[in-house]
This record gives sequence, C-alpha cells and structure tokens, in this order.
Amino acid sequence: MNEILKIKIVKTGKTVEYPKGITLESVAKEHAELYPSKIVAAKVNNDIRELFKPLERDSEVDFIDLTDEDGVKIYQRGLMFLTFVAAKEIFPNKIMRVRHSLGKGLYCEFEGWLPLEEDLKRLRSKMSELVKKDIPFIKKGLYKFDALELFEEYGLKDKIELLKYRTKSTINVYWCGKYFNYYYGHMVPSTSYIDLFDVVKVNNGFVLVHPDITIPNGLPAYVPQPKMAKAYEDRERWAKIVDMETVGDLNKLVANNRSKELIMMCELLHEKEISKIADDIVSKGNVKLVLISGPSSSGKTTFSKRLALQLRVNGFEPKPISLDDYFVERDKTPIGLDGKPDFESIKALDLELFNHDLNILFKGKEIEVPKFNFKTGKREYKDDWIKPTEKMILIVEGIHGLNPILTSKVSNSFKYKIYVSALTQMNLDEDNRIPTTDVRIIRRMVRDYNFRGHDALKTLEMWPSVRMGEEENIFPYQEETDAMFNSSIPYELAVLKSFVTPLLLQVDNSSSEYSQARRLIRFLDYFLPIIDFDVIPSTSILREFIGESYFHY
Repeated sequence: MNEILKIKIVKTGKTVEYPKGITLESVAKEHAELYPSKIVAAKVNNDIRELFKPLERDSEVDFIDLTDEDGVKIYQRGLMFLTFVAAKEIFPNKIMRVRHSLGKGLYCEFEGWLPLEEDLKRLRSKMSELVKKDIPFIKKGLYKFDALELFEEYGLKDKIELLKYRTKSTINVYWCGKYFNYYYGHMVPSTSYIDLFDVVKVNNGFVLVHPDITIPNGLPAYVPQPKMAKAYEDRERWAKIVDMETVGDLNKLVANNRSKELIMMCELLHEKEISKIADDIVSKGNVKLVLISGPSSSGKTTFSKRLALQLRVNGFEPKPISLDDYFVERDKTPIGLDGKPDFESIKALDLELFNHDLNILFKGKEIEVPKFNFKTGKREYKDDWIKPTEKMILIVEGIHGLNPILTSKVSNSFKYKIYVSALTQMNLDEDNRIPTTDVRIIRRMVRDYNFRGHDALKTLEMWPSVRMGEEENIFPYQEETDAMFNSSIPYELAVLKSFVTPLLLQVDNSSSEYSQARRLIRFLDYFLPIIDFDVIPSTSILREFIGESYFHY
C-alpha cells in the first residue's frame, strides 16, 4: 500500500493528500487555475524544485509561474536549451553563443557566421517543431571529474574553466534527446513548456523574445535598443582584448595572483569612460543641465560625483540639485494602487516649481533652493541660494532623470542625459549569462547591510516592488540618452562574494525568500574570492556598496 503524504498548498492554505512519489508536475496540473500564468517550477518548503521531482515527505508547496522573476529565469533557461538543440539540428557546424539581455529578450550570435532572415526563419520553425514533440529535458548528476571528461571530449573549454574551480563534487547536466548542455539553475520539464517565443534578427545575431513579469501570458513587442546594444558591444570588445569574457577567465586571473592588476585595469577603464562623457558634455558648448538616471544599485550616485570631478578638470563648476527637495507636500502625494503614498511617482514631485527654478537659473538669476523636511512632510526655505555663473552645470540624479516630463519646460538644448546601469558583459560560460539584476541585488544587499541597517531578508523582500518601479519609471526611457555608462566591474562579484555570502546564509527556509538566497549562494560558488580590498580605489563605484569611499552619500 502506497504511503500517503499531506501536502499543504500555500495558495489555498488547504492540505491535500497524495501518494508518496507523485511528481510536482502532476500536482501542479490540479492547481493551475490558481495561478495567473504558466507554472514552470515549485517551491517545496520554500526551496525551488523542478516539476519532474517527486514528493517524498509531507511538505508545503507553492508553485512558480511567469509572474515571478524566478519563473521567468527558468523559462528563459528552457528557451536557451530549446534554441541550442534546434540550432544543432539545422546548423550542426555552427556554434551559438548567448551574449546578454537586450530589451525583453536575450541577444545571441553564431560564432563567425551572420545568419540571414531565412536562416532565422528555419531556426524558429525547428524550435516550434521541437515544442510540439514535447521532448523531456532529462537531468543527470555526474561526478565533477566525469563531467569535465565529457566536456573535454566535446571541446567545451569554457565549461571546464568555469567548473574546475567549483567546490561542489557533482555537476548537473541536461539532455534533450541526443544533445546535452550544462545550465546553471533549474529547468522546465520539457520542450512543450516553451510555447511562447520569437526570434528577431538584430545586428549580427538575433534576440530571443520571451514572456516576462510584465507580460506573463504573451510576448512583449521587441523594441530596438541601439544605444543599449552598443554599450554591451563596447564592453564585450574590451573583454575580448583583455581575455576576460567568462567567469572561468576571471578565476584563472585570480588563481594566478593577478587580481591586483585586474582591479587597476577595470578602474582605469571606468575613469576613461567617465572622462570621455565629461569631454562630450563640454564639446556640446551649451549644456547647463546634466540629468542622470538608472535602476537601483547601478552606482549612479558615485558616477555623478566622479563626473562632477571630471567636469571640474575641464574648468566647469558642477552643482548638484536634489530632486528629494522638490517633493510635493505630504498631503498632496499621489496614492498608489496599494492605497499608500506613492513617493516614486513622478507626480510626487513639484514639477512646476522645479522647472520654474531651473529656468530662472538659466536666465542668469539666483534662486533660493528648498529643503524638504521629511519629518513634517513640508517644504522649507533656509536661505540656501544658488547664484549662476557662466561655467556652472547643474547635475540632477534620480529615478525620473530621463523622463521628459521632469524637465518639460526646459529647452532641450540645455540638457545632457545619461543612463547608468550595471550591464554585465561577463557570462558564466558561453551558454550561461549573468543577469544584471543578480549583480544589482547583491550590491544592494551589501549596501543595505552596511549603511541602512537592513539584513539580506529585508532587501530580498523589497526587491520585487523595486523591480516593478524600475519597469514603470526607468526602463521605458533608457534609450532617451546622450550617453550610457556601464557601471559593471568585471571583478566585483569576486569581491562581493565575501561580503554577501554570510548575509545570505542567515535567510532560513521559514521565509519565501529562502529559495532566492540559496540560488545566489550557489551562483557565487562559481567565483574564486578576491580579498585585495585595499587595492580598490576610494573613488571606485564598488566603494558605494562595501564602504570606505572618498565620497559622502
């Protein structure tokens, strides 16, 4: 007689009995109507499990769909495997590489080959054919050295370099029919789960468009992002020059005691890029207002301070203005959908006053700058005056910096807009990318702990609302720029690993954020640590997060 398990379904709060060994996929089918989009995985006692896993003990189960970032990552991983298999089928002599995110998708290329539209049409057709066949993705755990021998046999040097430094003794490899690959993270059960996608020709490659948290049941339209694409391309070109395209390359440098050289090289690249932006501002001849925006933990505050120093080198007088001082008074703050004051809405700012003050300054007249009192919720004036000079350039940094509404009454000829983000160009290996959101949340956890008194759990709990705010207030305007600054630092995760791992280990499985913490711990296990903290310059973007910065925040 089969043993009966008691499974509490978190969504309903009810306990249901199932025979021991039933798969999560079978249970998911019974509860699919409770979720707004496709279920792709499950949380069992707050730890992520793939749907082909059986239930072996009494548990709490919640399912993961495409309204969850973990769900989108799992779907995306399945899409990468599906594309890899389809490409092997129809272009057996071509090597496909996943490069980076671009818009609402993944940018991919074939090594040394530029596919035509008809080639991509064939790829798309083969992918759809594989989806209809419902081919299972089979997971096999191999001992590390057996896996390395397998990769050696097929010439997969990037995976060998990635995994040889990893401490874990086993490695999970996925098969789809006769094809195999290594993927970091969890996978959907079969090809039939990846039924929503598009293949769009872009530059020298193509973008795999897929559902995301904003459109979980459909495909977002692909919107060309030439400036974002160029920012990635520029950094990838530099990575090739210095032979540091993957985490395996990074680990090799660290293992060979070259981390100090690496740190200095990366910091000099940032200095060069910031200097170039300052020179471009000066060359415009009429810039009076620099507007800076970017998502959370992109390092935009440090960037704005370093840019100000470079403008001084060029003989100008940069003057920061805080948008926080232009909040409307508390009783006029707009109310969000949750019934609480929405301080991130652009309507929470007194746009009329802000534009009025800017234009007064640009006419050569002085203004008294307000100071917002966050205790009283009212604006105050404390005899703080700005007197314009011929060389003065105002610097405004904030989430709405690129939104045209913010400075709608200021002449465009006076503005220079900059988008700052940590656009990670380094991948784990040729098939596994590092999401920029992972870099940013790790940065934020370290900063929140060091300077805001928040533990890792608090940061993880806030992150979904932070991301939704970015989708609404920042990302729609990222192409409306004069310059993009990529704040990612190739060595940073090797440094942040030592800071953030102890924080993540404190998140236990009583919290739904446990799965995210465990995933990040496993992710960081790929990196050899860098402990040469004293070599990191006091002006580095990284100092904004780990401390001992030259700048005050």
